[in-house]
Amino acid sequence: MPRPVVLGNGDILVCEDDALNIRDFYFPYVGLYNHLSGHKIRMGVWTDGRFSWLDSGEWAITTDYLPDTLVTESTAVHSGMGISLLVNDCVSHRENLFLRRVAIRNLSDFAREVRVFFSHNFHIAETDIGDTAFFNPFLQAVIHYKRDNWFLATGTSRYDGIYQYACGVKGFGGAEGTWRDCEDGELSGRPIEQGSVDSSISFRLLLAPGDEEVLHYWIAAGHDYQQVRALHSCVVERGFDEVMRDTANYWTRWSEKGADLVQTLPDSVAKLFRRSLLVMRTQIDDRGAVIAANDTDIMSTARAHYSYMWPRDGAIVAFALDTIGYPDTTRRFFEFCARVLPKDRPVLMHKYSADGSVGSSWHPWVIGEQHEIPFQEDSTASVLWALWHHYQRYHDLEFIASLYETLILPTARFMATYRDPQTRLPLPSYDLWEERRGIHTYTCSSVYAALRAAARFAHLFGDEEERELFRRAAEEVREGILTVLYDESTGCFARMVTLDPAGHVKPDATIDSSVLGVLRYGVLDADAPQMRCCVQRLRERLWVNTPIGGLARYENDYYHRKSYDVPGNPWIICTLWLAEVEVQKANSPADLKSAMELIEWATQRAMRTGILPEQVDPFTGEPLSVAPLTWSHAEYVYVVTAYLRRLREMVE
Repeated sequence: MPRPVVLGNGDILVCEDDALNIRDFYFPYVGLYNHLSGHKIRMGVWTDGRFSWLDSGEWAITTDYLPDTLVTESTAVHSGMGISLLVNDCVSHRENLFLRRVAIRNLSDFAREVRVFFSHNFHIAETDIGDTAFFNPFLQAVIHYKRDNWFLATGTSRYDGIYQYACGVKGFGGAEGTWRDCEDGELSGRPIEQGSVDSSISFRLLLAPGDEEVLHYWIAAGHDYQQVRALHSCVVERGFDEVMRDTANYWTRWSEKGADLVQTLPDSVAKLFRRSLLVMRTQIDDRGAVIAANDTDIMSTARAHYSYMWPRDGAIVAFALDTIGYPDTTRRFFEFCARVLPKDRPVLMHKYSADGSVGSSWHPWVIGEQHEIPFQEDSTASVLWALWHHYQRYHDLEFIASLYETLILPTARFMATYRDPQTRLPLPSYDLWEERRGIHTYTCSSVYAALRAAARFAHLFGDEEERELFRRAAEEVREGILTVLYDESTGCFARMVTLDPAGHVKPDATIDSSVLGVLRYGVLDADAPQMRCCVQRLRERLWVNTPIGGLARYENDYYHRKSYDVPGNPWIICTLWLAEVEVQKANSPADLKSAMELIEWATQRAMRTGILPEQVDPFTGEPLSVAPLTWSHAEYVYVVTAYLRRLREMVE
């Protein structure tokens, strides 16, 4: 199930499903650690002897955000119980607090008592071993903790604070957990439990016919008891409504830069553009890591997830945010890359956790009899490409100087020398899809852009010898792309080539959308004959010929494949790459219509809340794989800004 709601502040990330269950709670980093790992903090209602969880299927639920902010506005109606809920959620932009405001309305024509329950199934530090849950009578709260991760949950209504509570064992020795205890409307009052534990709390309200009462519920996250107690006091002393109001105002102000840019676009596009900025920000840790996706339901297909920073994804996010004007956020990303860059082999690894540790990988260190440290060279190259764009946008020479010796020179020297002496192209590495090792068109194109950027940086600092090294290497890579990787027989760039022991080039002629990196990284422009022919071939072979449409990644894409009747599932990023082509080749405002049609295709694939997935079902359009995918939102912002820039060039 995708995550239609994401809320965060750079230290906490909360992801909810469409039944308003909190399914992922990351702290103290965005993406690390997930203290739910797909388990639930959920809400239920009891009245007139009947109980129902919001995820029971008995509620009609709509989920959305308030406009241009990271505060939700969701509704849930249970016609059988005669109860409606209006729910507003947020993560405080300033403190490590999750807040939920629930307005409960009695739809019946008689007075009744209503009890609202919250059940907490924490797996602290991603395991349920050694947790403690206890009721704190001094704070009127339940607290879960293990080592330096503490979570305090409580709330208030007009009538009182917590009405009942229970702490118990879950998933061990036959015990299901205290969530079962909720379903008769009563909680046991057990004050503490250790091991694999959960907790539940309830609130009691009295509602006249047609009346509404408001319940405030919050979770504080900290590293010890003193921190969560202080955060709890912050809510009590400042006032719950003020904390939520301040958060809403902050994100509205933060996203104003995007609002100013897209005023002339169709409303749906402008709305998703602004939402994409906010969604991207929730996925970025305050220490610089840009996390790919934090939807742990992907673990139903593998015991792994996307809660890592791929440098490539991060570079594209940084490029998009720099285009709008968020330098502080992007600077931290580039500093993160410099911090984690290996000193003995200056090329970034496959992926990283938010704390800077190397992430999990499936790339082998042994290829036949050859030993190597595996990597994806485009990930390193795209960082330099994005860093040059950062400098062009802000001209912050002091910041670039701080990275020149630690990031720019080491990586550029590596890329300039890590090349095949015959083709002058980069030596083999893994592709951007992380599936095959070889010499890839996309990777080579990104290396070309990176070396050009490095040459310009060297010129800034008067290093003319380095500048010439990088400039010459860039031109040799470009020449290799045009002579070795372009296949006249197919009219398209090869996805990749490999070299046999005798040095003979063996092309992989599989049609792959990633060859559009030739355009992205400036090897060719959209009017070049090779590009026109290549784009035509991509449309012929990769467009999904169903009512959904969209561009597949490559021929016979296996990942989450739904049918052999289509080349693969439609991907948001690949379809937006095609929109980028249409933007670049447009010569008049009328020519931009085809680009806008593709942008609107992506807009229509977003969930009601503005969340974009990685890919969609080719027959239903439903989200597939993870949602949100940060890269999808970054490509959306990237292409929309490119569209606006091209339009402005035409009318000025």
